[in-house]
Amino acid sequence: MPLVADHMTKSLLTVPADATLGEAAARMAERAVGAVVVLEGGSIAAILTERDVMKAVAAGKDGSAPVSDWMTRHPDTIEPTDTTDHAASLMIHGGFRHLPVVEGGKVVGIVSIRDLMRVALDDRSPRGV
Repeated sequence: MPLVADHMTKSLLTVPADATLGEAAARMAERAVGAVVVLEGGSIAAILTERDVMKAVAAGKDGSAPVSDWMTRHPDTIEPTDTTDHAASLMIHGGFRHLPVVEGGKVVGIVSIRDLMRVALDDRSPRGV
């Protein structure tokens, strides 16, 4: 069974809670990712996803709005030793597409539904030329 550790993104994008939505969105676009982890005091406080940014824009907010007003606090997390099947199950039942990966209380990565689709497709794709 594939492990999260083997498929997560380790080069984590983080922002502080006092960052603006514009700053967070620009960094997300620059890195072509759909979520950033929000740290407070070195620990995970929340996650800000493209859906959160969309909700803020739909509510008439501009880029100067603080991340703290729109982030999803206390997100579900997963450990690197958990299976990708477990990650997929959490995402499906929770209705989200990104899971921070935490080990020993420290964020060590993030796994996305796209990462999990790669695992599934690698298992089912034809091999060879």
